[in-house]
Amino acid sequence: MRYLVTGGTGFIGRHLLRELARRGQPVSVLVREPSVPKVVEMGLPGVTPIVGDVTLPGLGLDPRGRDGLRGAEIFHLAGLYDLEAPAELAEQVNVEGTRNLLRLAGEVEAARVHFVSTIAIAGSGLRGAFTEEMFDQGQELDHPYYRTKFEAERLVRETSPVPWRVYRPGIVVGSSATGEADRVDGPYYGFKVIQRLRAAVPSWVPLVGFEGGEVNLVPVDYVARALDHLAAQPEHDRETFHLVDPRPTSFGDTVNEFCRAGHAPQFTLRVDRRAFAVVPPGVRGVLSSWRMLEVLRKQLLAGARIPPAALGYIGNRAHFTCERTLAALGGSGIDCPPLHTYAWKLWDYWERHLDPEAPTAPNLRSALEGKVVVVTGASSGIGRVVAERVGSHGARVVLVARSAEKLQELRGEIEAAGGTAWSYPTDLSDLDACDDLVRRVLADHGRVDILVNNAGRSIRRSMVASLERFHDYERTMRLNYFAPVRLMLGVIPSMRARDGGHIINISSIGVQSYPPRFGAYVASKSALAGLSRCVGPELADDGIAITTIHMPLVRTPMIEPTGIYRNFPTMSPEEAADLVLQAVLSRPPEVSTRLGKLGEAVDTLSPALLSLVMTGAYHSFPDSAGVSSGDDGGEEISAEAAAMAYLMRGIHF
Repeated sequence: MRYLVTGGTGFIGRHLLRELARRGQPVSVLVREPSVPKVVEMGLPGVTPIVGDVTLPGLGLDPRGRDGLRGAEIFHLAGLYDLEAPAELAEQVNVEGTRNLLRLAGEVEAARVHFVSTIAIAGSGLRGAFTEEMFDQGQELDHPYYRTKFEAERLVRETSPVPWRVYRPGIVVGSSATGEADRVDGPYYGFKVIQRLRAAVPSWVPLVGFEGGEVNLVPVDYVARALDHLAAQPEHDRETFHLVDPRPTSFGDTVNEFCRAGHAPQFTLRVDRRAFAVVPPGVRGVLSSWRMLEVLRKQLLAGARIPPAALGYIGNRAHFTCERTLAALGGSGIDCPPLHTYAWKLWDYWERHLDPEAPTAPNLRSALEGKVVVVTGASSGIGRVVAERVGSHGARVVLVARSAEKLQELRGEIEAAGGTAWSYPTDLSDLDACDDLVRRVLADHGRVDILVNNAGRSIRRSMVASLERFHDYERTMRLNYFAPVRLMLGVIPSMRARDGGHIINISSIGVQSYPPRFGAYVASKSALAGLSRCVGPELADDGIAITTIHMPLVRTPMIEPTGIYRNFPTMSPEEAADLVLQAVLSRPPEVSTRLGKLGEAVDTLSPALLSLVMTGAYHSFPDSAGVSSGDDGGEEISAEAAAMAYLMRGIHF
């Protein structure tokens, strides 16, 4: 006996190959040339790759390669499972690929074809039991994936020149033993929403959600073991098997199972979507056409990376029976485990390996490779580290600062590490120079994908010591507020034209806590933060994200003139850069530390208390150099001041 497996490097395919290898018979895996190493790396005895392509006639095999497959058992797993793939590509891979395989099966007189279909061929809109005997029930196939898999199964049933068997897995998730998975789809689409709920709401808060129909999840290891066992059984040709959970949970229970796994609040109150039938049709029509609801829906799905087609799971009303499968597996010890026994493993693996917003090298490479990233204030501190980091992950870095020499040095370091960078020496306090910078960058690079407004000026001086220094407020506002605004005004039109972009504005924790002596600095950063929050909703529907990062005290050249900061606990530039890279991945409206959020909460609940604390801080810390006595005067601070600095680490005092 010999086996041919298509799609052997896919999710189910890799697990099936491990099962087939245990049989001790030769297994050929059809792969494209670039995927040959994937098969070799598996190191399975008797498993060898053969180069071909299901979209080509004869699978692209030469006559000698076809002769070696004579009489083989063929497992056809190759297919396009992406819900967002173009319809033409799904047709080419799923339908034409199956047609090509069946022709080859006839040419080599294959023993049989084992075709892996999906319960998605039931489409949408069906109610009640969908049995293993059912196929064409006039179901609505309103998505290219559903339609092409249905047509592929039809080809097998009606045109296969050799005996066939069909297997329809449910929604395949990671291994029930390890949680291992290789892609984000199905229930994984909702994991990001659950993760954000965990961050925003205490776990004991009851939530309101949908009950929904059954969500038939099935672990990949069960699918592979069952497929291997059923394929080896005699007298099952021209039969269909549902590889599903015989005890599926509802959408609401499934979501709550993963909420428990992720330590997130659960949906205690759940509404059946059929309850919306009581809403008068006219009202439903008005609501469905309301522009605001459509925008909110689009933003929610985009932010959580949920394809609209995936929402069909919520309204499913079909129940997939599996009596034939259970009978054929009887006595084998192969059972589908209940979801609650392995949900935590799926969550754990996803959060460690698949979370698209986890700051891993593959995620950062995916988000940054080839992107034009402008970093202002790139010659030192936070900007320098951010530029190095984005360059190391494939970005085309545009370096902006006043010092041409420092920028050239940084550019050389980025290029020596394998990245690409360009230096644009610019004095951003000159607003005309800001406009010229944008014109040059767009002319040279064609676009700006990410703008990091990091350049800034800090002044630590009380107002009573600044009565004759209006220029302190003017120059701080010019660099910290007006310059970023000019850059934003310059890049937004091209971002809108391309339906995408990201502007990251570095603000300050002072905007949340209002420390004394930083009136000029905090006012300028507050203006930038306020503008960002107002502009964000205006540009969201254009695919442009605006992120404000309330940065705590960071040990950079900007704070060196203040001597007392040498004794302060501070964040390193590397830690600050981590906040920027996290913002690149998640594109949130705001990034804050817990202390910054606490400052906001205290100011909201009791502004008088915050004012009292900051008044004490004002009298506990000395003035900076040149304000009172002309010397630094800040090398030593009182024990009370030191305690406050460490208690509220990160806040400027």
